[in-house]
Amino acid sequence: MTSTAQAAPASIASDKGTYTYITVFSAVLYTVLLIAPVIAGKLIEQFALTPVQVGTLFSLELGAFSLATVPAYLWLRRMNLRTASYLFTAVVIAGNVVSGFLDDFGLLMIARVMTSLAAGSITVIILTLSGKTSNPSRAFGIFVVFQLAMGALILAVFPALFASAGVAAIYWTLAGLAVLCLLVVNRIDGEALRTAAPVSAGAGARERVPVLKAAAGLAAVLLFYVALSGVWSFIAQIPAGSGIDLSATSLVLSVATVAGILSALVATALGETPRRRLYLVAGYAGMAVSIVLLFGAPALIRFAIAAVIFKFAWTFILPYLLSTLSSLSSGGHLMNTTNLMIGTGFSIGPIVSGALIQSGGGSFTGMLIFALTGVLASCAFVLVAQRR
Repeated sequence: MTSTAQAAPASIASDKGTYTYITVFSAVLYTVLLIAPVIAGKLIEQFALTPVQVGTLFSLELGAFSLATVPAYLWLRRMNLRTASYLFTAVVIAGNVVSGFLDDFGLLMIARVMTSLAAGSITVIILTLSGKTSNPSRAFGIFVVFQLAMGALILAVFPALFASAGVAAIYWTLAGLAVLCLLVVNRIDGEALRTAAPVSAGAGARERVPVLKAAAGLAAVLLFYVALSGVWSFIAQIPAGSGIDLSATSLVLSVATVAGILSALVATALGETPRRRLYLVAGYAGMAVSIVLLFGAPALIRFAIAAVIFKFAWTFILPYLLSTLSSLSSGGHLMNTTNLMIGTGFSIGPIVSGALIQSGGGSFTGMLIFALTGVLASCAFVLVAQRR
């Protein structure tokens, strides 16, 4: 009786510490990807880069975020997570500081890849710890909310704040933000993965990862990110055929971003729920409807409705999609692989969508059909992945 009463507060305290860790690190680590539009102009100006070179740099950074998954298979269950967090955060700080001093583009690419590998390694820890909380959907909701909130803040503040500064000032600011992350590392249980309770004979079947469900869940994540990144990368160009100017489109996308933050907050507040399957179906339905509304060069009102629903739906789906994967395994490697699926989907989506637009002579129809198919397939796979 007493041990149970003591375990509950300990669990609550552990969750709060994990939530704090997720909040700070997710807001800071994704900053460099969120401010890509701000950094791009500075890089072109300072290094006289071509658009291809800038695109290559950002692709390498995003790729490194995902490839951090591969070495994590070796260290994730062997290292103390606090030690790993301090180590990788130190690399992020050093990488950003060094990036600010470099004047050679080749060396800059190396520095950015190393920095992103370290940041991606911490993302693996975030995803794994989120799945081990008593309320994974809430943890994943926090992960999404603070990325979006920081992204909205940065895109509003950074262009004006660094208007007359070089790219070094931006990288050094990122280093300063990463220093703040060191203050919350001690909030997590460093031995969370190494001291997992041994599996008893009776619990063995439950702890064993259901391979087909896991494969379906990973496919759902991959297709989800392929579809959303493909549409979101080109969504600003879709209404151009209706004569909608860029300023109106930008305003619509700003409103959509706010809607995305609100939906992620809703998912965070709801947390883990027996209605997860229902919420997933509703979210995927909204995402599918929004894509359908984008067909045929929509006028401003239809485009605004589509963009807001699209952003609201995908940020609402994501916490429940990730918690579906975390429910399939108490270990860290499935969530580690999920991180690889996220990065792969992010990389594939824009490339395939761009090729479909180009092959269609500038028409977005092929791209939208591809995205709609991906969304529906992702929905089907995630329903297969649900535990009974």
